Amino acid sequence: MEQEISANYPFVKEGWLKQKAREYFEKTKQTYKLELIDAIEGDEVSIYKHGDFIDLCRGPHIVSTKEARFFKLLSTSAAYWRGKESNPQLFRIYGTVFPTQEDLNRFLYNLQEAKKRDHRILGRSLELFDIYHNEAGAGFVFYPPKGAVLKRLIEDWEVKEHTRRGYKTVITPHIMNKELWETSGHLKYYADYMYPVEKDNQSFILKPMNCPGHILIYKSRIRSWKELPLRLFELGTVYRHEKSGVLHGLFRLRGFTQDDAHIFCGPEHLYDEIEGVLDFVQAAMVKFGFKEFSAELSTRPQEFIGEEKDWDLAEQALEGVLKKKKITFTINEGDGAFYGPKIDIKLKDTLNRSWQCATIQLDYNLPKKFNLTYRDTKGGAERVIMIHRVVLGSLERFIGVLIEHYAGDFPLWLAPIQACVLNVTKDSSDYALKIKDTLKDNSFRAEADIRDETLQKKIREKELEKIPYVVIVGNKEKKSGKISLRKRGGKNLGEMSLKEFMDMLKEEVK
Repeated sequence: MEQEISANYPFVKEGWLKQKAREYFEKTKQTYKLELIDAIEGDEVSIYKHGDFIDLCRGPHIVSTKEARFFKLLSTSAAYWRGKESNPQLFRIYGTVFPTQEDLNRFLYNLQEAKKRDHRILGRSLELFDIYHNEAGAGFVFYPPKGAVLKRLIEDWEVKEHTRRGYKTVITPHIMNKELWETSGHLKYYADYMYPVEKDNQSFILKPMNCPGHILIYKSRIRSWKELPLRLFELGTVYRHEKSGVLHGLFRLRGFTQDDAHIFCGPEHLYDEIEGVLDFVQAAMVKFGFKEFSAELSTRPQEFIGEEKDWDLAEQALEGVLKKKKITFTINEGDGAFYGPKIDIKLKDTLNRSWQCATIQLDYNLPKKFNLTYRDTKGGAERVIMIHRVVLGSLERFIGVLIEHYAGDFPLWLAPIQACVLNVTKDSSDYALKIKDTLKDNSFRAEADIRDETLQKKIREKELEKIPYVVIVGNKEKKSGKISLRKRGGKNLGEMSLKEFMDMLKEEVK
């Protein structure tokens, strides 16, 4: 590679007739290229040359080999030809290339950082989550106590914020009649991802989405224009049969919780409601420590339900609000849901990686399928418009992102354990337990470690557990009624009263 780059060979594209290409690749015994030629439509194939090397390739290519100067080979693996296990196994080499050495160095640094921050490794070592593939089945997550606290902290914030913003919390069943999913259209477009259940000659489905349940709540009685916009919110656990090959820690599961809401509104509310969701998303990003995010507008797919004019109205509304909010966005042509276009929000973490987060989908079609109406000011029946939206998205995926963003070193308000009290001697163990109880009585998440181990060993363990504060008490502190404090990262904060420490915690959480 170094020799080819130094030679600065230009890449030259040529069009060869298939017969000529076959003759060349037969002569050079390149059987895989011959197989590819047979699969290409038309009489001509695309050939690229540089130096003495001739390749069958669609392209495009860079101008010359010199442009690939700043490269790095990363790893190797075995790969079956064309991804089929019955085919021969080949040797694959992975690499990357950047315009400058500085860009390459930055990428390699981030690659190493990403390995250190891998949420699958940190999640297990910090006892935040686990996935018992063999015992419980792949794709289902378990939260031990620390992870359950972290998830509940996020959920509590979600419930509080949704209530403050005028959402009404609902709860819907995990399993519902198959006919409901036929009416919604999910069964037609989503059947491969569904978990069917047969019982007593009836067919049910574990819900892959929360929307049909919210629709039934809306339909439970006649609605008036005075009730709109009606915002229904649920922390709903859904189940999707993802293929085993795509499962990946918390990022891709078969069972996960969404902060799902559906807004039922009239056309006069539409822009304000979409804008309100975007404001909510921006507030959430700030709250959880993400400084940047980008947006994608996904438009009508090839297979869709409803009328094109409704799709056009929906796309115009979403695009209009993005422009009004001055949010930079790209068009993702044809990637909307089957029932409506959507805005996808992607946040950027500390390594500048993008992660799927919030989604806003505008839907004129499910309200038609379920005949969702409201009484207008004159008593007539008007069709309601439906907005599907999540703010954090899958809570499991969001927790995975948080773990990697902070490398498990969470801010105080999110830390599952905020302080751990360590005793120096056996005589001070009762004082350590008293300090721990006082912290818990004041709503701080505290533990005490009074094991008969050396203080240094216990401090080292708490650092590895990434606990924000370690409170150290011995006979001296017991006598004075004070504590010695150590902050995560090895910073000694000296001696202070317990009240001073609690005031400091309150201010940091605030």
